[in-house]
Amino acid sequence: MMPHKPFVHRNLPRLLLQAREVVMTHTRPSLRDHGLSDQQWRVLRVLGEHAEEAEGIETGRVAREAFLLGPSLTGVLARMERDGLIARARCAQDARRTVVRATALGLSKVQALSQTIEAHYAWMEQQLGKAHLNALYELLDGVIALESMPMAAVPVLKEE
Repeated sequence: MMPHKPFVHRNLPRLLLQAREVVMTHTRPSLRDHGLSDQQWRVLRVLGEHAEEAEGIETGRVAREAFLLGPSLTGVLARMERDGLIARARCAQDARRTVVRATALGLSKVQALSQTIEAHYAWMEQQLGKAHLNALYELLDGVIALESMPMAAVPVLKEE
């Protein structure tokens, strides 16, 4: 039996999840006050960021930007449409595709929540310092870019 080799590096996926959950503990109460789940907020945030696109955003793009799998997104959008937060329509260029946009009610929730969320980010910036928060953003962007490289470009380490 080979001796167990301990990990040299910390568990980065777990740390990222832990950081997300800790940050979300500050955000979730506001989401719940507005009757939103985490997933609904992610959809509204994406739609709010693209509100100038009057015809809407293709659902596949919403899924990618909100990090939701297609089947989950379908259920989330159905509930949001029922609650008057979004409107869905067929894509004008390709009737096989669906586009979605935030309604006035949905955009009002984005506006209200953005103030609370931005206040939390301002507090984080004050506690960590602007340079550290910007460095965190840059490091995360770097990790995303690095890990988004094609697998052929990533070296495979072999045991000796």
